[in-house]
Amino acid sequence: MARVPPGGHSGDGAAAILADVFEGPITQFIQHLASERRQAQQTCRHYERDLRRLAHYLYSRDFAGFAGLINADLRRYVAELSRAGLAGRSIARHLSAIRRFYDYLLREGLVRDNPALDVKAPKSGRRLPGVADVDQMSQLLDAGTEGPLEIRDRAMFEVLYSSGLRLSELVGLDLQALDMATGELRVLGKGSKERIVPVGRKALIAIQDWLGVRTGWVPEGDQALFVSQRGGRLGPRAVQLRLSRWGLHKGADQRLYPHLLRHSFASHLLESSGDLRAVQELLGHADIATTQIYTHLDFQHLARVYDQSHPRARRRPLRDGEQNSGG
Repeated sequence: MARVPPGGHSGDGAAAILADVFEGPITQFIQHLASERRQAQQTCRHYERDLRRLAHYLYSRDFAGFAGLINADLRRYVAELSRAGLAGRSIARHLSAIRRFYDYLLREGLVRDNPALDVKAPKSGRRLPGVADVDQMSQLLDAGTEGPLEIRDRAMFEVLYSSGLRLSELVGLDLQALDMATGELRVLGKGSKERIVPVGRKALIAIQDWLGVRTGWVPEGDQALFVSQRGGRLGPRAVQLRLSRWGLHKGADQRLYPHLLRHSFASHLLESSGDLRAVQELLGHADIATTQIYTHLDFQHLARVYDQSHPRARRRPLRDGEQNSGG
């Protein structure tokens, strides 16, 4: 494999040349993703972070560039990521970025093959997100509000639970995305894919209350739906902190975080409807396999559905003197 000549790390000039050998292709690839592929800014940041980690690994082992990487080297890199504590899912995402990067390098004639094609991440157990039960969600969202900040917070949390939004989708909402008359929300999801989701009646009422407060906080013409008291668009970290605070003040029996509300939305909808495809569309999942993580319904619910639906199920307890006809 190609390596830096002996002594290549000793001088600033050699390090600068090597840095450019790695930096140049990464920068060009990220520009390609952003301009030609129109990938979301967050996606580009994730790819750049993962590829820089690979570049640091190669540089520390005297590689002269990306062209020197072979399949065996990449397997050793994966093993190192695993030893560093990365879960299988994180490593799989890492490999996906590398695989796509090398496809680009191949297209540009900068490498001869893609060393990541048959490299797989180690398997790790699937960790199910938390879920709040329906009664707790109702109690938390129906709790009284104290002041304008909590009026805003309730509107945010109602939208998260009512429409199953990702945190990034919530903070990216603009006023024109909301149609109060039809109760619909236009959401820009992963990969800049747009979808229309319904907004529940209570969420619409909470938003209407918030819009009355928002007018006094935001300069005319500003489009962000959820803003801070200073008038700027609210960021993800602020939403996380406010939701955690809401849970503490309103008596939640578990820690609240945005994905808990999204997961509760999906689980409660599935329990009521059983329509996995509809939930997939509402969540904005490209693959239904991703949605199937939300199908871990409790046994009592499954038994109830069975008793109500199966033609051979016992629909009612046997009375005294009745015989069970089953064999």
